[in-house]
Amino acid sequence: MSHLKISELFYSIQGEGRYMGVPSVFLRTFGCNFTCGGFGMPKGQLSTERDTIAINAETYTDYKSLPLVSTGCDSYASWDPRFKHLSPVLNTDTIVSSIIDLLPGRSWQDEHLVITGGEPLLGWQRSYPELLSHEKMRPLKELTFETNGTQELTKEFRQWLHREWHHDKGYFSVTFSVSPKLSISGEKWDEAIKPDVVAQYDEYGYTYLKFVVATKEDVEEAKEAVNLYRKAGFNGPVYLMPCGGVESVYNLNARNVAVEAMNNGWRYSDRLQVPLFKNEWGT
Repeated sequence: MSHLKISELFYSIQGEGRYMGVPSVFLRTFGCNFTCGGFGMPKGQLSTERDTIAINAETYTDYKSLPLVSTGCDSYASWDPRFKHLSPVLNTDTIVSSIIDLLPGRSWQDEHLVITGGEPLLGWQRSYPELLSHEKMRPLKELTFETNGTQELTKEFRQWLHREWHHDKGYFSVTFSVSPKLSISGEKWDEAIKPDVVAQYDEYGYTYLKFVVATKEDVEEAKEAVNLYRKAGFNGPVYLMPCGGVESVYNLNARNVAVEAMNNGWRYSDRLQVPLFKNEWGT
């Protein structure tokens, strides 16, 4: 039986991107290849908020008790090894039972499943076919992987996706929500921008790009990235989303980000989990 190391499993509404406002179950896996310490920070600086929290990491017993951060990665405990004790390794049956218990009708209706992270395509692809093929998961209609767009799909996973999630009518019901990390994240361009990988996703599911921006400089950087993705064969839509950090260190508010999106023929994504739930864990 397959296993996954799970950081969070919760029911909420999708706050971003294509399915914004749709009731969803979020399955957050543990582990990521990035740290994204630059979000909400002045250019060239990295957040130390999670390091301060990690001094007493062993005193936290669940995600709900963890402090929120206003800078850096807001899901820091889903990949920082100092918090790995909060993320159990669970087998497929246990995960499915927990998912079904979260659904209002105790079975899939019009809800949506989001597999997120961390980076959900980092090492866990072998486990998803068994999880998603479970008898109780078969009524599920729509599935999204929230990814940073750097992890290639394995041959076995690609074959399974095409066989199970490409409907006869010719459309995909699996979505890849790709959030490439611009320099605002603190990550290096050549490690974060992988056009050929995203073009591969485009062959096996509905794929879109979602860039977090805080300044006009970030928007210009997004343009450069989009051109590279297009040259590689990516054909999906592009979203701009405002940075979720503190407003004092960036100059584009939500309205300005929406205007920049319109000016470039792109889409705008809000972050509904912030005004609705204050970006708390489990939302």
